[in-house]
Amino acid sequence: MNHYPLWKNLSILAVVLVGLVLALPNIFSQDPSIEITAARGGHVTAASVGEVRAVLENAKVPVKRFDPPADGKLLVRFAASGDQLRAEEVIENTLSDRYRSALTLSADLPRWVRAMGLKPMNLGLDLRGGIYVLIDVDMDAALDQALERYVEDIRTQLRDAKVRYITVAREKGRVVVKFADAAARDAGEKVIVKEFRDLKVAPVEEGGEFLVMASQTPTQQKQIQDLALQQNITTLRNRVNALGVAEPSIARQGDRRIVVQLPGAQDPGRLKEILGATATLEYRLVDTEHSAADAEAGRPAPGSRLYKTREGKPVLLKRRVIATGDQITDASSGFDSQSGTPMVSVSLDAQGGRRMRDMTTENVGKPMAVVFIENRTTTKLVDGKPMKRTEKVEEVISVATIREPFGRRFQTTGLDSADEAHNLALLLRSGALAAPIQIIEERTVGPSLGQENIDKGVRSVAVGFVLVVLFMGLYYRVFGLVANLVLLVNVVLLVAILSAIQATLTLPGIAGILLTVGMAVDANVLIYERIREELRNGNSVQAAIYSGFDKAMATIVDSNVTTLIAAVVLFSFGTGPVKGFAVTLFFGILTSMFTAILGSRAIINLLYGNRRVAHLPI
Repeated sequence: MNHYPLWKNLSILAVVLVGLVLALPNIFSQDPSIEITAARGGHVTAASVGEVRAVLENAKVPVKRFDPPADGKLLVRFAASGDQLRAEEVIENTLSDRYRSALTLSADLPRWVRAMGLKPMNLGLDLRGGIYVLIDVDMDAALDQALERYVEDIRTQLRDAKVRYITVAREKGRVVVKFADAAARDAGEKVIVKEFRDLKVAPVEEGGEFLVMASQTPTQQKQIQDLALQQNITTLRNRVNALGVAEPSIARQGDRRIVVQLPGAQDPGRLKEILGATATLEYRLVDTEHSAADAEAGRPAPGSRLYKTREGKPVLLKRRVIATGDQITDASSGFDSQSGTPMVSVSLDAQGGRRMRDMTTENVGKPMAVVFIENRTTTKLVDGKPMKRTEKVEEVISVATIREPFGRRFQTTGLDSADEAHNLALLLRSGALAAPIQIIEERTVGPSLGQENIDKGVRSVAVGFVLVVLFMGLYYRVFGLVANLVLLVNVVLLVAILSAIQATLTLPGIAGILLTVGMAVDANVLIYERIREELRNGNSVQAAIYSGFDKAMATIVDSNVTTLIAAVVLFSFGTGPVKGFAVTLFFGILTSMFTAILGSRAIINLLYGNRRVAHLPI
């Protein structure tokens, strides 16, 4: 009656053994480490190990071990976090032109464990230390930028179709085109409808003016906002990678927010400066046929626009852009060999390179300007309350004469400092933000606090486990010891699953494990109480064991399925910490059902199945 076939016992044993192997990496200590990757275009090789080793030996920084380069990364291990911080400073000061370094923790796994591809669970910010940033994306600005592009495109299409218009401007979330008469308006409407099918176009006549209103549909606005959010996520990820942060997490939250988690990062000032910056460049020809003074006096030249240098000097530039930051594929900072001033070496994509070569070939001997564009956020007190305002700053940083044609690769000078050149090169490499962003929440967790959280989390799980073990052993005797054994296996299997899926363990995750420890014995309690009830009713030992497991099954499944549903809902609608709790709770319920129903019955069957037993120690 109470007997499992051999294949079932072996299957349960195999699952437990696989769980032990997968959970094994978590018992090894974590080394303070530095993850070194090559700068853009470079490679980490065996020679890099000798180069980094020589630099650290000269600085007398003790190193525990160099791991062989793998996946384009070199891992340097240290015995203490102080050595790690000293080494990071040395590498940053001496090798930053060729390598990027990132602080991290790395499990000290034996070679045979690494050969099997096993890894421990990742640790979240609250356990490892680092920076958490919540970013809000200005969706209204994304829509305005899209409309601004339509303004320029509509002008171009009307000129190409030789339709005369008075003005094309963006007003109140739409593009307004003004014409001199109804015939011109009707012709312009046909051109706009034909060339811009995604716009909602309507002719209007107000106060004797002949207008065409072009606006975005709600569906198109949603697409623009989603694209802006996704492009910002990509750009921020590129910037974080360029900063050299190991295992960053950058994810969308809701319709307009982005969560950035950077384990191991401890410089929030530098992070905010790079994440929030929106600097980019534009290359334009200088208008030498008209006067900048006339434009400044309110007499603008057609096809040109007035800019100012950083010193406030007016410069008249052509509206037509030669190349923009979106077309830049690579950028690096340095110093000009002739003047010794900071510069940025720029590489354009194929389209930008062809356009630059054509324009410089046609305009040899004429001046070309570099426009530095940045969205700057300032805070002012309004009625005693701080109000943040973002304004777009456009400055001419360089005006130089085109001496000879050039294409994809060239240098940009006129920058104030080497730091500005370095930051600008980083931003150009990572791309421009599709919409302005604002950091609305920021938290920094130090490594010592993270270790304290780990210690307290482990202690809480240990105390909860010991209390459950004592109660079950005292109350249910031998059956309680069986429950304790499967409870231990349950924790091992849960850790194994979290390691296998490379989940990130946080404090809420530890709370989920602790809750699992408390709930895991619920099924055993239901089974054991049912067995005791059957014994009190005069049933035989074997019948009581069989009925206890059989009749408690429906209640166990019902209670655990409702908890699983709650975990799924928490994961679906919760944010980061809630998701971490939901993941451990979900898998903890699954492992507890396996161990309580199959594991404990397998052990009890081996102890008491198919035997004459006068009394059960329960």
